[in-house]
Amino acid sequence: MKITIDSSLCSGHARCAAAAPELFELDDDGYALPFAGEVPADLEDAAREGEMACPERAITIE
Repeated sequence: MKITIDSSLCSGHARCAAAAPELFELDDDGYALPFAGEVPADLEDAAREGEMACPERAITIE
């Protein structure tokens, strides 16, 4: 599982980071940065929660 964030859609609400802080960090401007690499199996549910929390639908889980 991999996390992709469309930076052109991200508005900096930080809901993904609130839902799954272990997978989503924020840059200096408050925009989401995805987890680098493959999401560990034990964090897959958290990744989906972060994806669903995004009001802009900027996050894709593959």
